Amino acid sequence: MSRVGKHPVVIPAGVTVTVEGQRVRAEGKLGTLERTLMREVQVTCEGGAVSVRPRDETLRARMMWGTARTLLSNLVTGVSEGITRKLEITGVGYRAQVQGGNLVLQLGYSHDVVHPIPDGIKIVCPDLTHIVITGADKELVGQVAAEIRAYRSVEPYKGKGIKYEGEYVLRKEGKKK
Repeated sequence: MSRVGKHPVVIPAGVTVTVEGQRVRAEGKLGTLERTLMREVQVTCEGGAVSVRPRDETLRARMMWGTARTLLSNLVTGVSEGITRKLEITGVGYRAQVQGGNLVLQLGYSHDVVHPIPDGIKIVCPDLTHIVITGADKELVGQVAAEIRAYRSVEPYKGKGIKYEGEYVLRKEGKKK
């Protein structure tokens, strides 16, 4: 039995969840999100909570049970509280700033890296070495954070690059004479 899937997703105040077959729609103060869940699970909305059950006892249905519950939880959390990812930039001369609808990064290349900010995402730079990405869709926020991090991921010798806040980088010892 799925330890994640058996717990229902509690719907907070101010959020409405609509279930139409496999299509689930969540509306809240931060917007509207919609997702079609896999056919191996059955979704029901009752008494201020959404619960997920497998349609049959196949291995795939049991695997998708916990996945579907987590996707529903991400929908509800996204429209009620929002999702935030924070990035840190380390390195001499490395900086970030928002200009119009673009994030402009100076990462030691001969040119500035310009990353367009997609719809539904808000990027703020509280200072030159921190980036805060917020939005309602957890998948989109994570994808944008991964794309920004991929421009200059952290190297293990000096620790220069872009990393997630709280990420530990295993440092290597340099070459010895």
